[in-house]
Amino acid sequence: MNHSAFSLPFDLKTACMLAMSLSLCACGGGGSDSTSNPIMTTPIPSPSIEPSPASSELQWKMPDEQNPHAATWMAFVAKEEIWGRTLSTPVQDTLARIANTIVAYEPVNMLVREQDFAIARQKLDPRVNLIVQELDDLWLRDTGPVFVIDQKGQKAAVNFNFNGWGKKQSYSNDAKIAAAIAQRANVKLIQSKLVLEGGSIEVDGKGTAILTESSVINANRNPGMSKSEIEAELKTKLGLRKIIWLPGIAGQDITDGHVDFYARFVRPGVVVAHLDSDPDSYDYAVTRKHLEILRAARDADNRPLQVIVLEAPTIIRKTYSDKDFAAGYINFYVVNGAVIAPQFGDAVADANAKARLGELFPGRAIIQLDIDPIAAGGGGIHCTTQQEPRI
Repeated sequence: MNHSAFSLPFDLKTACMLAMSLSLCACGGGGSDSTSNPIMTTPIPSPSIEPSPASSELQWKMPDEQNPHAATWMAFVAKEEIWGRTLSTPVQDTLARIANTIVAYEPVNMLVREQDFAIARQKLDPRVNLIVQELDDLWLRDTGPVFVIDQKGQKAAVNFNFNGWGKKQSYSNDAKIAAAIAQRANVKLIQSKLVLEGGSIEVDGKGTAILTESSVINANRNPGMSKSEIEAELKTKLGLRKIIWLPGIAGQDITDGHVDFYARFVRPGVVVAHLDSDPDSYDYAVTRKHLEILRAARDADNRPLQVIVLEAPTIIRKTYSDKDFAAGYINFYVVNGAVIAPQFGDAVADANAKARLGELFPGRAIIQLDIDPIAAGGGGIHCTTQQEPRI
């Protein structure tokens, strides 16, 4: 899932609170028939787990998202008890729209509950590989592992111990996804002592990362851990040399303010950042503070950052809008040969975002999609995906 706008419409919030005391809401599932992709029901054996000693782990590095991908991982689920009856089907359709766009550029591995397999097969491009897996929610960026590569070109997956964004939502199935994907990808699993989500990590692939304090240095994930302890673990597991911390904002959305709604690397030394121009928004002040920090920051190679601003749209389509609708262009996803980005019905802002992304990612197609049902759940395209690097 993601960002700084993950509140659901009032009726969905109410339904979720009635259903479970420690739950917020997110996403869901479907059903139909197909013979083109048989259901996989073989139990997934436990993956090998990399031991803790730093001597072996210091070799691992998280690549930049722009590096070639072996595949994109996603999850096709929109549980009615989480998303509500009104959004469940539109969310499925939106997930299919995203996956069917990506699969034209690279393989897509889609996790799907057995009861949703048939409808997923019906809605998804036949090239999308369906894998049966029990799921709670669709935000694979957060529930899945973070892939890393060592100096010998070996690939592994880091498990950051997903806990339902600080135990705000049921997560018993999603807590197993990192290990399940590592097994399916046939890579070793590296166990971290941190609790965090993939949407809270942004890297340039050369040793620099941007994270929000609100979603990582937080007692609902990492109680009792200091910033220096958290940094040491991140540097070891992801091959980092420098972490730039943004404050973020806790408590306004289920993620406590993930970085992938605020700031993304275009390349080492160049960052694109979100700016909220609505003075009534809780993100108005914090996005300005983020710009101030980023403009003063230097990366791991002591290079000052060039910061490009992408302002949020001022108009959104009304069908799925509410006050917490996640309207921002930073949650794009870079695939092999393309950038998959949102559009919200603001002709001027949408066109500006497409033009700027085209300038920032020359040689890649810029494809904008209507993702309003997912944005109504506070997330975006990046939140629904997790890249597996090619080696």
